[in-house]
Amino acid sequence: MFLFTVTKPGLRQAGALALCAVCLCGTVVAAVHFSGDAVTTASAEATPGIETTQDIGTYFTGYGFETDLSSAAVDKVKIPKKWDDSFTAFNQVVQESDLDLSDYKGKTVEKWTLLCPALSTGDQDTYCVLLVYKAKAIGAYLLEKPSGEVTGLITAAKASAETAAAEQEDTQAAAVETEIEYPTE
Repeated sequence: MFLFTVTKPGLRQAGALALCAVCLCGTVVAAVHFSGDAVTTASAEATPGIETTQDIGTYFTGYGFETDLSSAAVDKVKIPKKWDDSFTAFNQVVQESDLDLSDYKGKTVEKWTLLCPALSTGDQDTYCVLLVYKAKAIGAYLLEKPSGEVTGLITAAKASAETAAAEQEDTQAAAVETEIEYPTE
């Protein structure tokens, strides 16, 4: 057992020292707690913002769409404050790519448009469209011109993959058929 006697000035110094120790412990605990979240947040935000045409091309390449960067065009558009049924349906198409416009009602955003040559035909051009607010992608979809049809990225990627698989099966079937007709031995 320890006996500790303190005079008034010593008591003040001990109190100040104890207060500093408590503050230091609180700071260390807070730093450890928040640095764990900061690491998680930093890794989630490791993807750079959308600032250049190349960034937009890279975004769509991630979904399997090759774009013509030389055709890039940017416009300013305003997301309406009040939505009718058609804009709600449009937002559902945008939500396919895990993005949502509902938090940006009434905001003016950049609308980046790039030609997607692989999906374009002579009669119909398909454009990859990315909506950007403060260097952050908030909406993405495919736009066909002149029809104006809007398609979600996931739906279009699945359709492209199914078409490619069907073409590959046709090519393989034709190769097998040719081999049967003209044996190599």
